[in-house]
Amino acid sequence: MALQRITLHLARTKDYPNGSAAHGYEFVAPLDSSGHLDSDGWKENRNACRVRRFWGDEEYDLGHVVHRGGAVKGGSWAFTYDIAGDEDDEAGYRFGAHSFNPGDYVSIKDDDDEMHTFVVAMVVPA
Repeated sequence: MALQRITLHLARTKDYPNGSAAHGYEFVAPLDSSGHLDSDGWKENRNACRVRRFWGDEEYDLGHVVHRGGAVKGGSWAFTYDIAGDEDDEAGYRFGAHSFNPGDYVSIKDDDDEMHTFVVAMVVPA
């Protein structure tokens, strides 16, 4: 399973009616042939599954993509920036059920419990 570099940009919001390429995530994860996250591929490559959060003028955060398993369509996926557990994770909303193909939409609940929608801007081999 080849790892992919996936870039998400903030979709249209009240504050950003055209969306924003300056707000989003870039992460490395294995995708299956239909563009869904692959938990077996993640298990084999978990150290390479990293995330970079960029948010306007804020300093970017670096972390890991984590899979927590679960019975619901591919389990639970999140971004964690603090392995020690002092910082809250950002959870992907039904990431296991969504595909990550350019133009697809996904949602992430940030560490303030706010849900944001993103468009998959790019998927390239990592």
